[in-house]
Amino acid sequence: MSITVRIQPDDFDQAAEIARLSDGREDVGAVVTFTGLCRNEDGRLAALELEHYPGMAEAEIRRIAEEASSRWPLHGITVIHRHGKLAPGANIVLVVTTSSHRAAAFEAAEFLMDYLKTRAPFWKKEWLADGTSGDWVEARDHDDTAAERWQKA
Repeated sequence: MSITVRIQPDDFDQAAEIARLSDGREDVGAVVTFTGLCRNEDGRLAALELEHYPGMAEAEIRRIAEEASSRWPLHGITVIHRHGKLAPGANIVLVVTTSSHRAAAFEAAEFLMDYLKTRAPFWKKEWLADGTSGDWVEARDHDDTAAERWQKA
């Protein structure tokens, strides 16, 4: 079971990350990817600035990935999250899960994203199209609700 966690300012290559987890692996029957992009919020947003708590963010993402690997029969997980000022259309986050079967890969990827949205220590500041700085983005209730469904009874 391979777990890769990176937080970086640079863009990532989805195809290269998929290949790293699947090439030469005859036991991999499913690869699921999720790529989150920066939106322009109906033309209102010029950029989104992402900050993180170095060390803590990587440790929390790794903990979440390890939990996913204990819940589903996975062969590999990659989570890459960018930081810095990102323009609309730019990649923000990549989650890749591999498994022998699709259900585990899909569920694990969804679990990882739900917990990344609610537990990973990132902060987002809006930069507006009119050149001013906007607000820090608040957590959304629907993200918490999505993550709650994964809690074990």
